[in-house]
Amino acid sequence: MNLLKSINNKKVAAAVFLLAISGATFAQNRETRPNIVFIMADDLGYGDLGVYGQKKIETKHIDSLANKGMKFENFYAGTSVCAPSRSSLMTGQHTGHTYVRGNKEIEPEGQQPLADSVQTIAMLLQKAGYATGAFGKWGLGMVNTTGAPDQKGFDEFYGYNCQRQSHRYYPTHLWHNKERIELDGNGLLAKGQYAPALIQEKTLAFIDANKDKPFFLFVPTVLPHAELSGPEDEYYQQYANSFDEKPHKGNDYGPKATVPGYAGVEKPHAMYASMVSRMDAYVGQIVEKLRQNNLLDNTIIIFTSDNGSHKEGGADPNFFNSSGGLRGNKRDLYEGGIRTPFIAYWPGKIAEGKTSNYLGAFWDIMPTMVELAKADKPRYTDGVSFVPTLLGRNKQQKQHDYLYWEFHEDGGRQALRKGDWKLILQKVTTGTPIKELYNLKQDPKEQNNVANSNPKKVQELQRLIEKAHVESAIFPLTNNTK
Repeated sequence: MNLLKSINNKKVAAAVFLLAISGATFAQNRETRPNIVFIMADDLGYGDLGVYGQKKIETKHIDSLANKGMKFENFYAGTSVCAPSRSSLMTGQHTGHTYVRGNKEIEPEGQQPLADSVQTIAMLLQKAGYATGAFGKWGLGMVNTTGAPDQKGFDEFYGYNCQRQSHRYYPTHLWHNKERIELDGNGLLAKGQYAPALIQEKTLAFIDANKDKPFFLFVPTVLPHAELSGPEDEYYQQYANSFDEKPHKGNDYGPKATVPGYAGVEKPHAMYASMVSRMDAYVGQIVEKLRQNNLLDNTIIIFTSDNGSHKEGGADPNFFNSSGGLRGNKRDLYEGGIRTPFIAYWPGKIAEGKTSNYLGAFWDIMPTMVELAKADKPRYTDGVSFVPTLLGRNKQQKQHDYLYWEFHEDGGRQALRKGDWKLILQKVTTGTPIKELYNLKQDPKEQNNVANSNPKKVQELQRLIEKAHVESAIFPLTNNTK
């Protein structure tokens, strides 16, 4: 009897010991795996933030992240327009490989969905035990399709599923997972409920709800994309009388309003500035919510934009120098269309006040984040982990041989950067593209096309373009099937 009691006591002790080890391992794993907060503005230009040279708009919260973290000066979006840039981010592939390569509309609501076979960063983090949430604009597959957020790794989604719907800041509805949320007082007839404010409430609630587990919070905000619209509150009053203004006539709310239209605005400069500052305040609220939950030291925050500055709905990027002196805007493959503000903040891990010249792009996010999360490596990626750069181990940083982009409107465009050289092909679908070659070190504003005087460099970069592009049946571009 005593022998049996002794054996049982040993079994209990062993079980307690194993539980203690397991708990310690979990606690250690929880501590060493950071929360990931990825905030992506919509159509915010490279020069729209104070730390990137903006003089007319206040962005104190985002500027603070840069001053206390790392500011990247050579980081690029997936491409120069919404859906394919987001596809590049989610899949870790450039637009010569990623599944969604253009803004292909699906009726009655939504865009071309990511295929069932496509792996996303959220799926990898979810599999690794992260709570995952997306709050803002999706655009990669409607509810009940293979590209819906819940099919691509997100436990919770709230916001605009469809990019056309996001043209309106007072929309008829938003989506919470698979539930359509009707917004009383809107209906395209009146400005009742302001969608960005509703989305921000859900964003902050996600942090509270998941404070005891590692989480991936993706915030693809709709600010400051057209339409130019918002409450005339303190953010607007800050700029209401600051600039010379010319009213913009648009498709106003009322019986004739259409979903993809943009409402008119009396003071477009003031409204745009207020939308950028409102977005900045929302970033500050996210940081403060992390601090209140004692999560800030174990959270990496990244802020960026999906592409260059826009000119829709009365927006005036020239007035604000939104491209930061670079050539081009949204839809261009010049630097102003694809180079993006990119800021990384992680207290105690990323040194304060650093500026990085690392040459990277959206397809680097997947390998970087899965490394930080100790998640499975992706099955396929064009990206390079820049964890060494974040942690100040620059000598260990692997570099890209080249970066590649394509754009599927306006006759088709392709671009490739290798070192300081950049080749742009315009009117690709004609079969005889226009070739533009720039040396970005000597000519950062892309003013001097040197293609004719550098035929060998053009040939070298064009061969790499042909290698990078794999033709897509859904998004055909060049008939190059290599």
